[in-house]
Amino acid sequence: MKKGSGEILAAFYPEVRVNGYSSVDGTVEFYGRINSILQSSYEVLDFGAGRAGWFEDDPCDYRRNLRSIRGKVRKLVGCDVDNAIWDNNAVDEQVQIKMGEGLPFPDASFDLIVSDYVFEHIANPKEVADEFYRILKPGGWLCARTPNKYCYVALLTRLVKNTHHSTALSKVQPNRREMDTFPTTFKLNTLNGLSKYFQESKYDDDTYRYEAEPAYYFNNKMIFALMLLVNKLLPSIFKANLFIFLRKK
Repeated sequence: MKKGSGEILAAFYPEVRVNGYSSVDGTVEFYGRINSILQSSYEVLDFGAGRAGWFEDDPCDYRRNLRSIRGKVRKLVGCDVDNAIWDNNAVDEQVQIKMGEGLPFPDASFDLIVSDYVFEHIANPKEVADEFYRILKPGGWLCARTPNKYCYVALLTRLVKNTHHSTALSKVQPNRREMDTFPTTFKLNTLNGLSKYFQESKYDDDTYRYEAEPAYYFNNKMIFALMLLVNKLLPSIFKANLFIFLRKK
């Protein structure tokens, strides 16, 4: 029996009815920590910012306001390889970058780089990591959220060809728009991979794994319940997300 996604979520997390988000909401957790870091003097880069559909579509005011960085810092720049960046109304400045080229910013430009569900799409991790290090100020933060390469969602995703991702996601995430679906590579989605490209000699690393409510459940209550059970039984290495918090030394 199918129900609306909000109704299904509230059946397992009744607190959703109070404020619109669950007690394990990954966006609230991730951006709550980013907000604790932000300072009004910061210049921030949103790497892979896309069109920021959440800015218009998120029905939860608290979560949307937490996620919104513009106005909390001196300047927020959004960049992306996709021309959807020009439709992004959540940043102060939009920059379209080119795949395989360096980032068009001077050395030590930013106090913080945020990259939300982008690392799984990066095909050239060394080049990107080198550019992040170059444009971050000493003491600057790199904050990223990405699927863990070993979680069941990522494992299943790698079984589906990139050309079929839009069709597959339309089944398991009915609210996902095709324009927000991009090819995945999963080259920067493990703790070992992160330590390879963001070395201990360059960064203090406070990355951790996080399990939010299931995101892929065909809008079906029974499948949602099954995913909750799977999440509880799986070892921590299979938790769905990596929340990456790195500080440049």
